[in-house]
Amino acid sequence: MTAWSTDGPLIRPGKPWLDSSGKRIHAHGGSILAHPDGTFYWYGENKEHTTTDSSVWHWGVRAYASTDLVTWEDKGLIIPPVIDDPESPLHPAQWLDRPHVIRNPGTGTYVCWLKIMNRVTGHQESTVLVAHDFLGPYRMVRTGLRPHGMDAGDFDLAVDPVTGRGYYFYERVHTALICAELSDDFTTVEGEYSSHFPHAGPPDTREAPAYFVRDGVHHLITSGTTGYSPNRSEIASAPSPHGPWTVLGDPHPGDATGTSFHSQVSAVFRHPGKRDLYIALADRWIADGSGATLFPLPTDEPGQPIDTSIADYVWLPLAFDGPHPVIEWRDAWHPDDFE
Repeated sequence: MTAWSTDGPLIRPGKPWLDSSGKRIHAHGGSILAHPDGTFYWYGENKEHTTTDSSVWHWGVRAYASTDLVTWEDKGLIIPPVIDDPESPLHPAQWLDRPHVIRNPGTGTYVCWLKIMNRVTGHQESTVLVAHDFLGPYRMVRTGLRPHGMDAGDFDLAVDPVTGRGYYFYERVHTALICAELSDDFTTVEGEYSSHFPHAGPPDTREAPAYFVRDGVHHLITSGTTGYSPNRSEIASAPSPHGPWTVLGDPHPGDATGTSFHSQVSAVFRHPGKRDLYIALADRWIADGSGATLFPLPTDEPGQPIDTSIADYVWLPLAFDGPHPVIEWRDAWHPDDFE
């Protein structure tokens, strides 16, 4: 373990996180990609211009680079918004959420999927882009994709490290969670799919799937469906991506509020340079801009605007109680706390 000073830069869950130039980090609903050269890329929704009336929902997808997961350099927009075409899925008024990027081991290309809540058709669809370099430029190859003829909500992407097969875990809106196999080029669904965690509807429907594998066991962390209001997470495990999935309960047992520490997990990242460090990346969508923990938090009840441009992040390491992953609160921490 490496000792660090509390005066140095640390990950401080729920506090405003600034990049190396002193600006708020905008990588919401996103994930981390570890580049072979040792660089970590954190990317997500750019909310810097988002308005409370949703006329501007996003301003593209922004990425940041780091070598320690604590200090981040802004690398700009890897997928910029399309300003002059209101029907483009990348137009700022379109509801673009949860970008996820995976590298195809066969082609070497980077494939980005986006969730689009199409304000014209009313469907929740997927847009797919590809690039030869993680930082772009990205080329759009599919729009309006409704996998298996279904509306696709929150999702995660994964690559089996043994077989190289890609998987797409998505919410079949307000009914169940689908595990779908990707085509060889990762740009569409192809082959087997399976359905899991059926529910009659919100707030019990599972969304925001965050997938990871540890010691050959597959895990999914999901949230309930309560809009931007935080709720109790649920974790499940399985012997394969297609299940069968066993629900293990709330991975935040120390949170008496039942709100996942006032956050929603978007991804779980395994640190490739550590023996057993998995990090739950979460968004605190409802915040006051100061990093204060608010009791009670504001809610997204009808008529109350939510300013997601000041949303904060709650990054916490996973501990393992036997095979059961647990997310414990830390006021501040550093990846070098771990071997």
